[in-house]
Amino acid sequence: MKEELYLRDRTAVINFTSAYYQTAGELLSSKGFSLFLKRFLTHLAVDDIEVFEWIVRKEPLDEFIPKLIQVLKLLMIMDVEDLQQPTLETMGSIRLLSLVEKGYDYWRKLERFTIVSTSSSKSLQFASFIEADQKFNALVISIYRTISEKLQGTKNRVYRQMSAGSNGSIVLRSYRWNIPEEYHSLKNIPFIHTIMLRTPLLLYPRSNKRVGSFVEVDENPIHHFVAHKQYWMCYPAKVGSLLIYIYFHQDFLSSGVSLANLFELASEHECTHRKPDAIVLFGNEDEKNETTFYHDVKNDIWVGSVSYAQRIEYFGYLKKMSLTLHNVAKMAKGWLPIHGAMVNIYLRNGARKGVVLIGDSGAGKSESIEALKNLGNEEIAKIDIIFDDMGSFHIEDHQVYAQGTEIGAFVRLDDLDKGTAYRDMERSIFMNPESSNARVILPSSSYDLITSNQVIDMVLYANNYENKRGMHRFENVKEAKEVFIQGKRMALGTTQEKGLSMTYFANPFGPMQQQDVCGKIFEDVFDQLYKNQVYVGEIYTCLGVAEHKDGLQDAASQLLEYLKNN
Repeated sequence: MKEELYLRDRTAVINFTSAYYQTAGELLSSKGFSLFLKRFLTHLAVDDIEVFEWIVRKEPLDEFIPKLIQVLKLLMIMDVEDLQQPTLETMGSIRLLSLVEKGYDYWRKLERFTIVSTSSSKSLQFASFIEADQKFNALVISIYRTISEKLQGTKNRVYRQMSAGSNGSIVLRSYRWNIPEEYHSLKNIPFIHTIMLRTPLLLYPRSNKRVGSFVEVDENPIHHFVAHKQYWMCYPAKVGSLLIYIYFHQDFLSSGVSLANLFELASEHECTHRKPDAIVLFGNEDEKNETTFYHDVKNDIWVGSVSYAQRIEYFGYLKKMSLTLHNVAKMAKGWLPIHGAMVNIYLRNGARKGVVLIGDSGAGKSESIEALKNLGNEEIAKIDIIFDDMGSFHIEDHQVYAQGTEIGAFVRLDDLDKGTAYRDMERSIFMNPESSNARVILPSSSYDLITSNQVIDMVLYANNYENKRGMHRFENVKEAKEVFIQGKRMALGTTQEKGLSMTYFANPFGPMQQQDVCGKIFEDVFDQLYKNQVYVGEIYTCLGVAEHKDGLQDAASQLLEYLKNN
């Protein structure tokens, strides 16, 4: 990106490498500020035509904007009564104050990020990028307060220190990784080296639901990559034990930086000393409206592509494509991908139990864990989250172990105990918090924890569709396989599905597309679970049942009793 300010839709990117404003005069005189005013006034002409005509008075914007900037610059050094400026006299202080307030609100509703491009981690830009962002934030607040107080003719009596400059800052660097010839179109796209987020971060994507599925194709999507390199960057993610390069168009920068709460950011050393296991192309302007993935056998790289569209603003597209690539790559190594949640429960009597709940979206995995937390305050010392959405099982030395993929959780606010989101809100990213299917990304675990082998004591299928209570243990593999492989759930509208549905192994992110591969691994893993006498059964969450009252509590109560006594 070469521009000092990039504006598109609701994304604003301030490029400190091209221009860094240290004074009010520099900011107000900048090309970026003129661009912002033109964008804001154009929006105002549509959003509030009465106010627009009241202020601008049908004067062409290219003539009005320079006059407006001159007034704002004078107000930074002079009082209103000392100004003899035709534009101010025409508009009047009250009208100009109204315009300033509306412009400030419009700016703050944009998703704003500052970026610094640097060639070395020892450079001045890298060392001071947080300080630079803080000064920019202070400068924007200072300009707004100075001008608004002069126009209103009095000092404020209440001051609110908001994130007026940016929502976060990013350091970009060019990594020298061993790029196969087929992927040279990715060369020179910078990597995210460091991220600073101003949390709690509230984002308002225009989409809040994922639709469609990820389709395996027989042609590498890299051949259709539209490489406007100046508008792309890469988040090198450690997804479980895999390294995935997540390339995204900066119009989806909010989703890209939100990855920091979900996947560990790989270091430069890790990126330059190993080959990526997978590559994601997110926001590819190929005009295909597709979500596809492909296995490059020659280079042993899984490649996923999500076409540019407004609907993919929903973070689930980026998360689930990355996890789909993780899952198919793991199945190729004989690991079984798990769509579910795992927690290590430490009881006050000294016991530790590893519990896995498997089920598709809305089955009640997170709700069951929350109900257990609330019910077991006296018996449970702590709960460690190993994975909240996707993990994997593998056999090692005749034991089945689990590992996770994410250091955070992307969950519906409705799934959480009311106090959970607020307890951790200082580190959280909220998405459309006031709407249906509102989501939050919460940091939850350390990378070392989720990638170490975890002992499994219970494997439960989250059954939300039968009006039963408590738990049921399957007597044999055949009985378990029928339930787990069918992947039944009562869809509650968290995806495009509604009503009773079935998804192979409750996992549409790899196993559904490669059922033959997954089926063989499933047989081996579950046979071993039964040989080791691991509890395999189902838990009745009742969330899809009309008479679901107390269903979760009954299930959590029976689970707690079993944990205490076994």
